[in-house]
Amino acid sequence: MPSSQILIVMVAAIGLTIFAQRRGIQPPLLLAAVGLAASFIPGLPRIDLDPQVLLGVVVPPLLYSAAVDFSFSSFLRRLSSILNLGVVLVLLTTLAVGLVVGWMLPALSLPAAIIIGAVVAPPDAVSAVAVGGRLGLPDRLMTVLKGESLINDAAALTLFSVATAAATGRHTPIPSPWLYFVYASLAGIVVGIVLAVLVNRIRQRLGDPTLISALAILTPFAAYALAQEIFASGVIAVVAAGFALGHNAASLGFAGRIREREVWQVVDALLESFVFAYMGLQLRFVLDDAAHGGFSFAALTWAAAAALVVVVVLRLVWIFATALVGRWRYRRWVAAGKPTRHSRMIAAPLSWPENIVLGWAGMRGVVTLAAAAGAPVVLTGGGVFAAREAIIPIAFAVAIGTLLLQGLTLPLLVKRLDLEDGETPAQHRHQLTLARKVIRQVSLDALEKMRGEAAPEEIHMIERLVARSRQTGTGEDEMGELKRGPELKRALEAARRVLSAQREALIEERDQGRLDDEVMRELLEDIDLEEAVVASRRARIPG
Repeated sequence: MPSSQILIVMVAAIGLTIFAQRRGIQPPLLLAAVGLAASFIPGLPRIDLDPQVLLGVVVPPLLYSAAVDFSFSSFLRRLSSILNLGVVLVLLTTLAVGLVVGWMLPALSLPAAIIIGAVVAPPDAVSAVAVGGRLGLPDRLMTVLKGESLINDAAALTLFSVATAAATGRHTPIPSPWLYFVYASLAGIVVGIVLAVLVNRIRQRLGDPTLISALAILTPFAAYALAQEIFASGVIAVVAAGFALGHNAASLGFAGRIREREVWQVVDALLESFVFAYMGLQLRFVLDDAAHGGFSFAALTWAAAAALVVVVVLRLVWIFATALVGRWRYRRWVAAGKPTRHSRMIAAPLSWPENIVLGWAGMRGVVTLAAAAGAPVVLTGGGVFAAREAIIPIAFAVAIGTLLLQGLTLPLLVKRLDLEDGETPAQHRHQLTLARKVIRQVSLDALEKMRGEAAPEEIHMIERLVARSRQTGTGEDEMGELKRGPELKRALEAARRVLSAQREALIEERDQGRLDDEVMRELLEDIDLEEAVVASRRARIPG
């Protein structure tokens, strides 16, 4: 695929995404629809990417950026729900879809049918989280959606790799598929954590935010490639590295954190837009390939419809069945008084309206499409992998079907259920109050130590700066009262020390389990902006 075509597709995809967001349309649907329509333009050349490009270039940064931005403490609180949906349900969905599609398309081998199941198994929380953010879904429900989207991608793509190896005859270090799955998962975690430790040590010594951002961009590709070299799960390695580095990002300098946030927002927008547009452009050619490969349009349509029913119904049934078990277990914990002693690890179960929304928020998206496009083209022996002609259209149909069926109706469902989140706002306010008390006390302690080092007017000025910065995010206008360069420079240095002490205190509170990761990150963003203002003013002082 020529680079000029890639650039044209990406530019057009970004333009369509902007248009969709302004019109309240779901960008994935518009991108896929326009791409499909464009594929019928006479004389339009086929746009092809190597399967490994999509799996090795598109997926790792998307998973890494989501993992870096996710609260590990929230992940632990909802760990049972996340693992239930992200691992157990993915396994069940993969097997169920594989058996149904294999029965409906006898030409497919069982491993090839399992590949289809693994491709359509993981829901993509991007659309659900976007809707939830607009409609104010409870934080605990958002945590489960985000955590599931990370774990299910890793589990499904690991299953995809195992099934692909079995279907194509690729050599694996362990003959048993299930033992290989366990090995790939555990080895992927080890690779991700080891790489994260190394990267964290390097970036702690880097003062240049540009170099820190460059290292961040390289990390997911390195994690994926290193894991693949030892036949481990590249996606699990990426997620593990993202979790570890995201948890330790608070100790970075403010400039590095600000730059990283901006970089990943751009990368996510580009890749997500490109994948949906690319798959739309591919579909007509894929259907032609399927026809030449012996798969009739009617047979593929019925198989895709069956897969769509399985993924939607199985998710709803499984969530409500396990919710009953979870509520019974929680009542036993309460009766034993254990939630009080283990409040950091045990969370109250979701309400029934929340479970309904969780069950309906199963839209498939970018990972499903990227994995389908990443299906192998040839067998290990050199023959053509004919099952690929069935994998891509079924995956595309399931992804678009869930976006149409669930994505378009989810906002209405959320409004009709009128979800109320009485717990989260109160807890959030309590956490903010605790954090601000910590910040205030640390600031007073730091200023008290400075009283013997600075003139009284400078101390007064710094007190006003810190107090004001807690409310507005910047105290730059307060600096106008300090006219002399040396005096202003000393005040700015003192303010920087105070802000640094505040950051360290918040991290300590988080590490001790007294402060939620989300609240810490929220306040650290304010401190980062304040430090940026202070650094900017210091840079403009002569000498």
